Amino acid sequence: MSDHRSILSASCPMPKLDFEIITMGHGSGGLLTHKLLDAGVFDLLSNEFLDKQHDGAIVDVSAGKMAFTTDSYVVSPIFFPGGNIGELAINGTVNDLCMCGAKAEFISLSFIIEEGLPVKDFWEILIHIKQACDLAGVKVVTGDTKVVERGKGDKIFINTSGIGKVLPDASIDLDRVKPGDKVIISNDIAKHGIAIMSVREGLEFESDIVSDTCHFNAIVPELISRFGEDIHFLRDATRGGLSTILNEVAQSLNKGITIHQKAITVDESVSGACELLGLDPLYVANEGVFVAFVKNSIADHVVDKIRAWKNGSHAAVIGEVTERHPGQVVLHSEIGGRRVVNMLLGEQLPRIC
Repeated sequence: MSDHRSILSASCPMPKLDFEIITMGHGSGGLLTHKLLDAGVFDLLSNEFLDKQHDGAIVDVSAGKMAFTTDSYVVSPIFFPGGNIGELAINGTVNDLCMCGAKAEFISLSFIIEEGLPVKDFWEILIHIKQACDLAGVKVVTGDTKVVERGKGDKIFINTSGIGKVLPDASIDLDRVKPGDKVIISNDIAKHGIAIMSVREGLEFESDIVSDTCHFNAIVPELISRFGEDIHFLRDATRGGLSTILNEVAQSLNKGITIHQKAITVDESVSGACELLGLDPLYVANEGVFVAFVKNSIADHVVDKIRAWKNGSHAAVIGEVTERHPGQVVLHSEIGGRRVVNMLLGEQLPRIC
């Protein structure tokens, strides 16, 4: 991915501007706003919808069910190993739609920029937004830019909304989760949260820990096309991590979930960092990992399909839904013990997305 970024950055040099930082004037709606948007956002993200430069976009949504989502991104720092706030915003929005059984198509993109942000940083964020859109096959069709005074923000916040068509074979609903369903995770866990913390704490590790941020706009349609209604429920394991997602499902259904520690992969460097920081990987945020609840008979086939995806090499069946211990998630440890894995209390890692 780093090579692709380098190529993209080289092919999209920052335009020559007569200003080097964002000022309050760039949020005025006047000349400076137009200079910033015309030289950056509109040219770089150009498509038939955005080129109209309207306050909204008209898109054809007449074919079947549509999924809609909205989110805000306030990650600190805005640049982190493996990504930045821009691609995180695109991938996060795409993935929320995918978890509804939809293929993302259109995104709105709004910036709240703190006065003083270097234009080169804004350009780098835009470059990665462009890359993320191209990789996911989505279009930014409308948006907004506001500037706030120094000290009233933290460099840049991004708000997005997204829409996409629900896939015809999808039937994703929490109520479809049944006892006997297998729980599948798409990859190893805790990379994103630890990548953020490594920068905040100034930590260095023997191997680079980078965010797992990526889009699901190809793998989820493949899974639904192949397995259809046998995929009962999907969730991305972002804030609160794997354990929080599982607890939400267990408590909502008043069913038990049993998981097996030996089936959950944690990178050795990530595990060491968690130990150093006093964090449990089960509660650490991910940005490229989803959880699938599927019919028992297809579980191994689903895992094989995910492992063939470049971001799913550690996909595994990690547990099952049960009538036992209703409303609780119970972990079977590698040494044979059992413990209840509770919902995350408070904010373990603030501002990780």
